[in-house]
Amino acid sequence: MTGTRPAVALSMYPGLEPYALRPEHRAALGEVADLLAPEAVQALPPERADEVLAAADVLLGHWGCLVLDDAFLARAPRLRMLAYAAGTVRATVTDATFARGLRVTSGAAANAVPVAEYTVAAILWANKAAFTERERLRGVELPDLPRRHPVGNWGKRIGVVGASHVGRLVVELLRPYRCTVVVADPYLTDEEAATLGVARVDLDELLATSDVVTLHAPALPETAGMIGAAELKRMMDGATLINTARGSLVDHDALAAELRTGRITAVLDVTDPEPLPPDHPLLHLPTCVVTPHLAGSQGTELSRLADLVIEEVRRFAAGEPPLHPVLPSDRGRVA
Repeated sequence: MTGTRPAVALSMYPGLEPYALRPEHRAALGEVADLLAPEAVQALPPERADEVLAAADVLLGHWGCLVLDDAFLARAPRLRMLAYAAGTVRATVTDATFARGLRVTSGAAANAVPVAEYTVAAILWANKAAFTERERLRGVELPDLPRRHPVGNWGKRIGVVGASHVGRLVVELLRPYRCTVVVADPYLTDEEAATLGVARVDLDELLATSDVVTLHAPALPETAGMIGAAELKRMMDGATLINTARGSLVDHDALAAELRTGRITAVLDVTDPEPLPPDHPLLHLPTCVVTPHLAGSQGTELSRLADLVIEEVRRFAAGEPPLHPVLPSDRGRVA
């Protein structure tokens, strides 16, 4: 598409619009496109929503975006692009989306930044035993906590499960600490591993040899419960499991049982279900830190997502290729 200003409709949780697109973002979007309505289509009266969708060339989506199935696409005959200003599009795009030939872009690369920052912060604290030492200061009785290596971050071995956007950023952010990083990912080639400066290993070796194991794999049928009792027992004494990916990757009952022994510790930003019921043992074990899915973009970090999605719309209007396209072949392995 060149020489024409695309018409843009918004689709996200009603009430998110002022946070997802601040005034400066709306001004930047206005330089390259025409915003058909300041509200998300979900917040509009039905007749107005149909009018906006019928005129839209681009759907700027965010959390809560409508599903682009046959019924939706029938309401948007001119639609040529989904510019998604958040992470996974798995719940948003369908076969019909790609059958229409829509350009689909994702903000996963931008959302990966705060998730990777959170992960590295958790790694650094875990290697200093900060979480459990805080419990000691509070007088909490802890099981005997073995540690195979002395505390500290210099030279530790970090196991990254999944060379996703987040996984790769974690590798980059760890470079100042001279860590040895190993990665388990069936899609990672030896050449890509060499470029990242990591060793590619299988999951069993990663679990058995890493001071910290951090999960960055997608939630797929084949990854459900991929970290179960057997995998947890392979982790070495004193290791920490970090999950900022999806709660379904970990068998929570098996994790609670292992954490009760004090042999390993865990930091979980995602759980299954989410949130956990108040009486769930993972919320009360002194060897486990649980946070309420806050690693992803929040507050000021939403600006990074807005900047990226506006650039994708600009590139669409200028006839330039997208920065972060999502292809039909990606649907089976994205988060």
